[in-house]
This record gives sequence, structure tokens and C-alpha cells, in this order.
Amino acid sequence: MSEEVRNPAAEQPEQELSEILKVRRDKLKALQDEGRDPFTVTKFERTAYSADIKADYEAMENKTVSVAGRIMSKRGMGKAIFCHIKDDKGQIQLYIKKDSVSETEFADFRKYDIGDIIGVTGFVFKTKTEEISVHVEKVTLLSKSLRPLPEKFHGMTNTELKYRQRYVDLIMSDDSRRNFEIRSKFITYLRSYLDGRNYMEVETPVLGTLAGGAAARPFITHHNTLDIDMYMRIATELPLKRLIVGGIERVYEIGRIFRNEGMDTKHNPEFTSVELYQAYADFHDMMDIAEGVLSGAAREILGTYEVEWQGEKIDLTPGWRRLTMVDAVKEYLGIDFGAITDDTEAVAAAKAKGVELADAAEKTWGNALYACFDQRVEEKLIQPTFITMYPVEVSPLTKRSPADPRLTERFELFICHSELANAYSELNDPIDQRIRFEKQVEQRERGDDETEMLDEDFLLALEYGMPPTGGMGMGIDRCVMMLTGCDSIRDVLLFPTMKPLD
Repeated sequence: MSEEVRNPAAEQPEQELSEILKVRRDKLKALQDEGRDPFTVTKFERTAYSADIKADYEAMENKTVSVAGRIMSKRGMGKAIFCHIKDDKGQIQLYIKKDSVSETEFADFRKYDIGDIIGVTGFVFKTKTEEISVHVEKVTLLSKSLRPLPEKFHGMTNTELKYRQRYVDLIMSDDSRRNFEIRSKFITYLRSYLDGRNYMEVETPVLGTLAGGAAARPFITHHNTLDIDMYMRIATELPLKRLIVGGIERVYEIGRIFRNEGMDTKHNPEFTSVELYQAYADFHDMMDIAEGVLSGAAREILGTYEVEWQGEKIDLTPGWRRLTMVDAVKEYLGIDFGAITDDTEAVAAAKAKGVELADAAEKTWGNALYACFDQRVEEKLIQPTFITMYPVEVSPLTKRSPADPRLTERFELFICHSELANAYSELNDPIDQRIRFEKQVEQRERGDDETEMLDEDFLLALEYGMPPTGGMGMGIDRCVMMLTGCDSIRDVLLFPTMKPLD
């Protein structure tokens, strides 16, 4: 008679779950009382993984192997037991026959629970149903699972719980595992891409006495020994540009960024970005790199330029659209800011389309242009599009356009109405930079605490001379969201920030 072992689900009533927990602890105590505590095992010599055996069965057939993993299913048929174990590369079936192992091993195995971790030695064969399996000749319990896994056919149905207990989610969901494998491969590809272009990877401070390099609210902490407040970095821009001044002409950093802002499907208080800077280059060179990284990664990791994200089919084939912000607003909203020269007229034109400027923002042509784009145009950009030539008011670290000093040589990359990269022809004029910093300080004094702080040391560095430089920041998490088709940033962060449970 078949004896199917069902996995007690997380939806078990509290009293029933408590009984399951007690039974598992009783099993552990019985082993410990017999001097067979599985937690005293320190190592298991594994010789093969599940996927390797399945991929090369002809060479592995009848070969003795040692495999290890977590029991994911188990069924007994009289004098034989079948189970599946999951290792780092997949799952494989085990066949345990009563007369192939010791009496104790077989009796013990009948008591093992789903979730227990075992190591076995045996030979590779195919069952009557042609399933590649391991015929077990020796089995060792390596770790006792004291808590039941979710029911295998439904996995973790509570979305919030899977973010809080990612370890269980990874056990139960191959899709979640795939997302984080793609993330790892993307970062590997990114490093290889930049290293291959002679960029140097560096590390810069996470803690600083000023928050700079981006318009964002920082986290503030306190250094006890120095008795000073310090800021967790909101960007790596200013330290990296100091290195350009110092003569490291191609530099990048992949690192964690911290911003004390809202949380939604696209934002987490801590996230990963790459920032890179190249001397004697401009924002056009950065566009080429952004396109090369993302299209190349899709081709390398997914095998295609076609991805689906947020319900849209995205084509990452190289040759992405490049559109100025003025042209974008004219095309999608019908306002020709190129023909407007007066601040009052620009603000009125925006208001006529239902666009209001932020209270702290000066009522200028540039702020009106940006508000129109930000509130009404960005959401319409589905296919990869570089929006270029941003107003100087929202680009305090960017070089002005020689053709129109109201604008800067900056782009943001949008895919599926999401910003994935931000790049500049970097401002290297220390006098202009000081003026812009001072305007940002004035804006902070009016109540906008997401503006730049005046960084005297950075200005000092610029006075030594920084060559023309192209720089870019790219959000790793959103890039991975696109490559995996995930709609929430929490699905590509192993441990997203969560509100503590009461």
C-alpha cells in the first residue's frame, strides 16, 4: 500500500501546528537520547549534484555517487520508499529499498519529515517510469527540520510572509530562486562589461559628514567617538568625481545606497546602484554604455532582446530612441517650450494642462518644463527611451548646454515608464558649481530637505581641475526587475525593508 506523506501546511490551525512542532521535537530528542544527534554532524562529502547527474546520465549510470539535500516529498510503498531531495541545482529522486540499507537506516528513514536534510550514497539508475534516480545504499540525517514547510502545491501564498521569510520562499519557489540567479548574473555581466572597457572598480565611504550627489533625504546617525552626526550616503557621485580629479580616468562603484524616503513597488529605503565616470567623455558616451549593458545582458542571460514587464512587451534591441525633454513635452503634451522664453508664460502653459509646480520650486521656465514631463509625459514612455537636455534647476551637478544655457547635458533612461539610469556631462566649472550649490542651500532653507548640501571639499577638488567627464548612475534593482519581469522591487531584493510586526 502506498503511504503518501503530505506536508503539513502553514494554514494548519494553531493547536494542530503546535502538535506538529512537538512531534518533530520529540523525534529529535529520541535521536539525541540514543546518541545520534544530527546536529553534531559537521560535514558530508558530496560527489555530485542533481542537475549534473541528470545532464550526463549516460556517463553516470550505475556509478556510485553521494548527494545531499532537503527532503521535498516522500512516499512509501511497503518495503521501498521514494523521495525527492532538493540541492543547489535542482531536485532528484531517491529510491530506498529495505534490503539495500541497514534495518536501522530504513526504520529511521520512514520517520524522516519533509524539510529534513539528508546525505545519501548509492548508484544512479532509471526507474520503470524512466525517472533518473539514486538507488540508496547509505543514508545519514544531517539536519532535523523542526518546523513544517508550506504545502508544496501552493507554496507561500502570503506575499508579505515570503518577503519576511525569504529563506522559506527560496526553498519552495523556483521562480524566486531564478530571480536572484538573474540578479547575480546581471551584476557579473555589468562588472565584466566595465572591466573590459578599462574601468577600475573602487569603494567609497558609506558614512559621511555631508549628504550629497543626489536630491534625496538622508538617513542620519551619530558617531559616538567623534560626537558628530553623520549621513548614510544617498549617492556615490561626489567621491567618484574626486577620483577623476585624482587621475583615475575610468572608475565605477557598485554599492548600497540609502534614502530616507517612501516605500512602494519601485522604491526601497536601501537599494543597489552602479555609478561610473569616464574622463574625456560626455553624456552621449554614457548612453552608449547604458544601452550596451542592458541589451547585452538581456541577450547574454535571457538569450533574447524581448522581455515582458509590467504587462508590456519590451524590445531591447540596440538602437534606442533619444529624445530631448522639450521635444518629448511637445510630442506627448502639445506644449512647445522651445518657442517660450518667458518664465510666467511657461508656468501658465503648464497650468493650462493641469500641471502644478511644487511649492518649494521657483516659478521658472525650467521648472515648468520639468513638471510637465514628470507629471504627464514620463508615464507614457514604454519602449527604451533616452530623455535628454534637462533644465538646469533640476540638474545641479550637470554641465550646461552650449546651445541653451537653460538646459544641461543630461539624460534619464526610461523603460516601461520607469527610470533606470541617470547620466550627465559632468559640471567641472567650480565657480558655476558653487553658485548652484548655494541656490540649493537657499532651497533647503525654504523647506526642501531633499536638495544638495554645499560640499566645500568637492569644490576644492574641482579647483584643481577636472577634465570633461561623462558620468552615469544606474539602478541595479530596477534593471533586474525588468530582466525578471517582476513588478515589485521586493521580488528582487533578498531581504526588503519591512515594517516590524507588532
